Parts: sequence; C-alpha cells; structure tokens
Amino acid sequence: MNFFVISTHENGLNIALLKNEKSGTEVAILPDYGAMLHSFKINHNDSSFNIIDNYNGDAHLKTDLAATFKSSKLSPFPCRIPEGKYNYNKAQYEFQKKFRDGSAIHGLLYDKPFEIIYKNADKNSASVILKYEYKKDDAGYPFQYTCMVEYMLTEDDYLKVTTTISNTGNETIPVADGWHPYFQLGGKVNDWIIQFHAASIVEFNNKLIPTGKLLPYNKFNSPQQLNETELDNCFVLQKNYTGAACSIINPKNGLGVSLFPDASYPYLQIYTPPHRNSIAIENLSAAPDCFNNKMGLLLLEAGHSQTFTVGYQTGATENSIFPNQK
Repeated sequence: MNFFVISTHENGLNIALLKNEKSGTEVAILPDYGAMLHSFKINHNDSSFNIIDNYNGDAHLKTDLAATFKSSKLSPFPCRIPEGKYNYNKAQYEFQKKFRDGSAIHGLLYDKPFEIIYKNADKNSASVILKYEYKKDDAGYPFQYTCMVEYMLTEDDYLKVTTTISNTGNETIPVADGWHPYFQLGGKVNDWIIQFHAASIVEFNNKLIPTGKLLPYNKFNSPQQLNETELDNCFVLQKNYTGAACSIINPKNGLGVSLFPDASYPYLQIYTPPHRNSIAIENLSAAPDCFNNKMGLLLLEAGHSQTFTVGYQTGATENSIFPNQK
C-alpha cells in the first residue's frame, strides 16, 4: 500500500498526517485548530520542503493565530466585516469575536477543535474527514450549521480539499467559505513568477472593504515576475479559463504550486506580507464583507448543504507550472 493516514504529535500539536510512501509527500492537518493545513511537504533536490508557511508549534500558534490566520478555514465568512456588524432579515447582528482593528475577520472556526470522523488509506490515496458542529457559538451569528472538511492526497501528489457546509437549523442562513494558506517556495516572493486568471479586481476603500465596484484587471493573466508588487486585493476569476486558476513558481529552484478551485470559489484574494517570504493565496466563495454587500453570499436553506472544493498541485519545473507558455 502506497498511502497511509497517521496520527502523530509534534511540538505540542496533534497532527493527522497523510503520506504517500512512494513519493515521500506528506500533508499535515491540525484538527484542534480549525482543520488547518499545517504542512505540505514534498521531496525536492533530495530533501523535504514544506511549501506551507506555518506555525512552529503550539505556543507560536496560540500567540499568532488570531493575528495572522495562516492556513485558517474561513467560515462562515471570509475577510473583514467592518465593526463586525451586518443586517439580515431586518435585524442587525454584531459579532463578539473581533480583530484588533475592530472588524470581524476570517470567520468563527479558525480556532475551533474539529473531530476526525473518517480515515482511509489504500494504494491510490489517503484521506481524512474532520467535522465541527457550530451551535450559535457567537451572538453575532445565532444560527446552526455543520462544517466538514475532507483532505485527500492522491497520486501525482495532488491535494484535494473539500468543505461541506450543512444548515442544521430551521431557518435560512447567510454563509460563505474560504481558505487562507500562505505558500513559501524559498527566497523572496519578488523573484517568483505568478499567473492568475482575473476578470476584474474588487475595488477596496482604505479599510480593505469593497466599495461595490469591479474594475478591469489583467496584469497577471500571463506569467509575470512579482518584483516589488504589493498585493492585498480580491479578484473575480474568469469563468472560462483553462488549467489552474493561479500558479506560482520560484524559477531559482523550480519549486511551484498551482491552485484548482471549482466554480464554488469564484473569488481569489492575494496578500503579500511585508516580510515577502511567502504569499497568501485565498480561495473565496464570496467577497470581503459579503454579509453586507451580498457579493457571492450564499443563502443556505434549512436542511440543505453546499460543497466547496479546491485542489493543490505541486510542480518541479517552470514548464510543468506554465505548460502552455513558450
């Protein structure tokens, strides 16, 4: 059997590990912290390299998680809601869990303990399913739903991540979904080449809240070096692109990764942190502040479910990341 699911403990962290024995690729998930993707290690130049910029242990995670949100599950909303306030069904709600700037940010599940409810490994794949039952935990979101996350590592070291949101209450609820992984490929992002298929950019105000306008944007529709470009923006993906929605590569060492979201994730948020050692590439089902602006907001009826799927494919050469480029 080529694949394994292993429960392990490292640096104070409980880890669910998916492993491809043949290639040596390992994917580590943290059930205790929002079903977080902790690492995606691949063999490169005869050594193991983690393409996920993560936390180095439980103490670091507890200190920094609510400030950086690296690899966090974004549910039931992504990004910011100003002052944590929104109106729904003629009533105003205000989230109790807030960021240091006073906004509600990145949802409510990023620090919640998920339960592992399924494991499987065979000659073709390794997978694990994690579950959290949200039961009106925050007064600003007095609804009930279940979040299930499935990680599946398959042949060719393709990682598929599927989130299923189920409305377990008795009323229609507003909901959106997303992920917040930071990718590291060695060196600085300035040297990396990126491509993503944007149809437009969501105009923000100075507090990173959408104004309601979509503006044309095509700067990185073909592979371009990032150089000094600073990004903290949300993009609407093209509807009929082929291949990956976004690909990045470090041409100095050949490390790269491509993202393959399905139609449930039509938005792409990209952030270059000041240290420029990694880049956040976030698949979103809706735009920031969607509870107010309704951009991509899903109204999920009682008893109904919605799935959101994204895949990550690593690559070792520029040609494998950008195969159609001369």
